[in-house]
Amino acid sequence: MKFDETTAGIALTGLTPAPAQQWGAVRMIPLLRQATPGDLRLRPRKVDAAAVKVGDGTTYFAFMPHAYVMEWTDDGQPVAAVGAQLAARGDHTAARRTPILHRMAKREDRNALRFVPLHLAMEGFLALHFGGPDVAWHEYSREALASGLSPRSERAMPGVWIAGLEEALRVFEIHDDQVGVLVFVADALASAFVVPHPEDYRALHRSLLSDFYGELLFQYGLLYREVHSFDLEIDATTISSLAMLRAAVAAGREQWHEHSALMTHGLLARTTRWQTVHRAGPFRLRRFIGELDPEHEGHIGEAIQRTDGTLEYLKTYRLSAAQVRRAYLLERLAAHDWHLGRCAESFGDTVPALVVRLRNAGFGYLLKPHILRGL
Repeated sequence: MKFDETTAGIALTGLTPAPAQQWGAVRMIPLLRQATPGDLRLRPRKVDAAAVKVGDGTTYFAFMPHAYVMEWTDDGQPVAAVGAQLAARGDHTAARRTPILHRMAKREDRNALRFVPLHLAMEGFLALHFGGPDVAWHEYSREALASGLSPRSERAMPGVWIAGLEEALRVFEIHDDQVGVLVFVADALASAFVVPHPEDYRALHRSLLSDFYGELLFQYGLLYREVHSFDLEIDATTISSLAMLRAAVAAGREQWHEHSALMTHGLLARTTRWQTVHRAGPFRLRRFIGELDPEHEGHIGEAIQRTDGTLEYLKTYRLSAAQVRRAYLLERLAAHDWHLGRCAESFGDTVPALVVRLRNAGFGYLLKPHILRGL
């Protein structure tokens, strides 16, 4: 996976967080957008596919409940209303007869592109250093040198398994100009979701249950019954005029914004690497990987941006601590040309200690059996 840009974070320019809503351990912060031109729209499509041929001789296997179709206009005019509605029954039926998709993102018409949400990001994550050692060091097995990390897999949990999420989506208020939401489980950021238009959000609101989430969030949903509520508190004894009331409300909203920034720091304010997957008129479909540091949370995801950088679509996945450690280990190996000795020195470890790390991370198959037996 080659990156074409690195940024200091992800900017939610033009999006305003509304007061958080809480149900048990699930907290959601609605994201509002005042201006929605309508020249980009998303609609869901049921696919029931099990695999995607990614076009380089490899195939991505996963449970895929739906795809998105993005439609746009080149002149800034709103997309025709029919394009923002659920696909016709015949369209769904045809999709169900297709068990294999060709490419994660595929143009279907001049101004229509089909892509598989979240799987686009996960496929990029799994492709990190997928080719394996690029130097035939004697420690690596013949299979590792010939096939790299194939097969490479990760485990995730469907949203319906997270306690309280389905009920939260059912009871939470949807604002008139809401285009997205930040989802927290026990105040751990589970997902950021943004779409181009409020009507798209209403159609896709419950699709969060079909997304996949890290094992940590599943565990948090079971362990924590509720989280502290952050309500706007105003001391009535200090208010003697409308101006003072406005100032108190403004101060309360600023506290909400500061709290939201603190809770999303691991996603929005850390180094992020981007890869452009497809260019569609004035828009770019991109996927990204956040900073991989075992001491901090890690996120991957995908976005649609205008040429001026405006964020129109965002969907993220929080990596588990084990997933971050595995990716971090691969990056360190690749940075040292897969030389075990030099990589071990960068960790301040010995080669046997590094081999233990590789085995515990599930990468023992990359090494020859006698290397593992020598531990």
